[in-house]
Amino acid sequence: MLGLRKAAQSGLRFYSSAVHIQTVGVIGSGQMGSGIAQVLAQVAKRNVILVDSKKESIEKSLININNLLTKQLNKGNITEAEKSATLSRISFSDDIKSVKDADMVIEAIVENPEIKSKLFQELAAICKPGAILASNTSSISITQISANTKTPENVIGMHFMNPVQVMKLVEVIPALGTSQNTVDVTLQLAKEMGKTTTLSKDMPGFIANRLLMPYINEAVQAFDEGLGTLEHIDTTMLLGCNMPMGPLALADFIGLDTCYSIMNILHTQLGDKYRPAPLLKRYVEAGRLGKKVGHGFYLYK
Repeated sequence: MLGLRKAAQSGLRFYSSAVHIQTVGVIGSGQMGSGIAQVLAQVAKRNVILVDSKKESIEKSLININNLLTKQLNKGNITEAEKSATLSRISFSDDIKSVKDADMVIEAIVENPEIKSKLFQELAAICKPGAILASNTSSISITQISANTKTPENVIGMHFMNPVQVMKLVEVIPALGTSQNTVDVTLQLAKEMGKTTTLSKDMPGFIANRLLMPYINEAVQAFDEGLGTLEHIDTTMLLGCNMPMGPLALADFIGLDTCYSIMNILHTQLGDKYRPAPLLKRYVEAGRLGKKVGHGFYLYK
C-alpha cells in the first residue's frame, strides 16, 4: 500500500487490473486494424470504435469485416444472430476524439516512429485518465513511443500477427515504465480475444521479427545472387523445412515495404548483420510492394 500511495502522490496513475475493459478504440482501419476490431467484437465481445482519417478506408474496412463474417456464416461457424451482434459492437469514425472515453486504445497505423510518437502524444491528451494505450508496432521501441506521453506506465506493445482473425499469437511488450497493472490487463484482454501471448523485452523487432525478418532478408539476397528461382527457394523451405509458406511468398504477403522498414530498424539499432538486401530496397523503390498492390516477387491477379 505504501508503494501505491507514494506513486499516487507523485502523480502516477495506475490502471487497476480489477477494472474491466469495456470499450476499445482501434486507430487505423487497414488490414491489421480491421482484424483487431473484428476479433475484439466477435471473440472478446467488446465494444469497439474503429477510427481512420480516411473515410474510404473506413468503408472498405466495413465491407471486409462483413464479408469475412459472411464467409463464417456460410460455413456454419457462426449464426446470423452472432454476425449481427458482432457488427453491432463496432462503430466507425473519422474523428480521433471519438476514443476519448475508451478504456483502452490500440494503434495500428503505418510503421513509422515519428508518426506513431505523434499519435500517442495526441492520444495521451485526448483519452481519459488511466486509459491503456497499446501499439501494434512490429519493431519500434515501445519506450520511445511512451516517452511522448505523460503516463508511460499506461503504454504497452501489443503486436498481433497477420491475419489477426487466424493467427493465435500476440506479443506483449512492456516499455521501461509500463506498470504491472497495464501488463496484467493487456494479457487478460488478449486471452479473452482467444490469443496465446508471449512477453518480449523492448528490443528492436521483439521476438517474432528479430528472427523472421533476417530469414526473409537472406532469402531475398539468395534470390538476387541466383542461388535458385523464386519457386525453388520457396519450395525448398516449404517442403524441406516444413515452413507453412516460402520466405519470398511470405514477404509479398507481409508487404515488402514493411519488411524493408523493419530491416532498416534492425540495421540501425543492431548493426550491419541486419543490413537490408539491396534487391529488397529496389523492389520497394519500384513500387513492387507485394500482394496488396498485385506485384512483388510474384505477380498476383
